[in-house]
Amino acid sequence: MNWYGLYTLFGKEVWRFMKVATQTILTPIITVLLYLLVFVSVLEEHVEVYDNISYTAFLISGLIMMSIIQNAFANTSSSLFQSKMMGSLVFMLLPPLSSFEFYLAFIGAAVVRGLIVGLGVWIATLWFLVLPIYNIGILFIFAILGSAILGTLGLIASIWADKWDQISGFQNFIILPLTFLSGVFYRIETLPEFWEKMSYYNPFFYMIDGFRYGFFGVSEISVTISLSIVSIFFVTLTAISLWILHIGYKIRY
Repeated sequence: MNWYGLYTLFGKEVWRFMKVATQTILTPIITVLLYLLVFVSVLEEHVEVYDNISYTAFLISGLIMMSIIQNAFANTSSSLFQSKMMGSLVFMLLPPLSSFEFYLAFIGAAVVRGLIVGLGVWIATLWFLVLPIYNIGILFIFAILGSAILGTLGLIASIWADKWDQISGFQNFIILPLTFLSGVFYRIETLPEFWEKMSYYNPFFYMIDGFRYGFFGVSEISVTISLSIVSIFFVTLTAISLWILHIGYKIRY
């Protein structure tokens, strides 16, 4: 392992988003607060979730995870694709870094950004409600896995894309629908039968549900099943990403 090179690339990626923290950290937090203000004011008295759990608490937990995974995707997809377009990617490929080290640096930075934004959202929502914590270990595991999965998806998308429109399309037509249909704003059992069954094929649902279990100790599906599915999804995407990096698809000529 080239630890020095790995740390340097990781530090560069973290420094990149911290330099524009207003855009990369503060803006997502404010966006989530706007979601919260709108949905809570309209639906608090009309939507029932779990016994002894208010809709506000249910919604905040989902919004925290949503902010974590969306920002993890945004970090890798924007950074790597921008490097491709500007031609600076060559300076990351020339050093003696393996595909695995390259992957670890980018995904590590994506996880850091996702966790920072998620923590910021959590702190900001204390003004609305203080969430209980049932199992902090479960919270941490699902936050790490969720941000790593979306960071990997962002890496794959940025390597595949040839123009910014394709990155936007990947986010708007794949990431956002899967996120919004994952149970962030509602329990999936309240959906019509067809859409409820379809939700079980959405890996984002298991990220949200497992993360929410860490707060309340209740979930729509066994947390063991959620953890297994999320882990399998992560391993599969990691293998695909490492293979793409190894063969140099669209990044080595």
